[in-house]
Amino acid sequence: MGTSKRQSKKYKPPLKIWEKARIDRDIQLRKKYGFKNKKELWKVESRLRNVRKQARELVGLKALNKGDEEEKAFIRKLNSLGLVSENATVDDVLDLNIENFLDRRLQTFVVKRGMARSIRESRQLITHRHIEVNGKIIDTPSYLVERNEEDKIVFSKKSPVASPEHPIRMRNKSE
Repeated sequence: MGTSKRQSKKYKPPLKIWEKARIDRDIQLRKKYGFKNKKELWKVESRLRNVRKQARELVGLKALNKGDEEEKAFIRKLNSLGLVSENATVDDVLDLNIENFLDRRLQTFVVKRGMARSIRESRQLITHRHIEVNGKIIDTPSYLVERNEEDKIVFSKKSPVASPEHPIRMRNKSE
């Protein structure tokens, strides 16, 4: 049978809740990237924190003349996500910021490709299952688009929005 296990959080909230500079930055990011709530932003920050932690550990291994294969695999993974270039180093990984991750979200790509007029509309299209990536319907706006999937973002074939005569598509073309 097994036991029902409570899932652990995938984020840590900020330590200082009422820090004005952080609140202002969060408001700007929320407007620009269309988050539903702050928890989504905290999840991305945690992911960035984990990537930077791995990079620092690799720097420590490199000081001991170990970890070359791990570093290559790490850079290859980040390259496939489109966060760094092929010939990047661990120092380049440490230079990543939160906007690098936010630019790789499906919600952002739908707007950039002109499939939606606004970031909010792109979120709605994704959650209503009108968008597919590489032949699979994705209904998670925070899905990180890999480099080889960038040109495979299309309207779902089963969706009524797939028709070029759909009012949303007509409205997007006229602007």
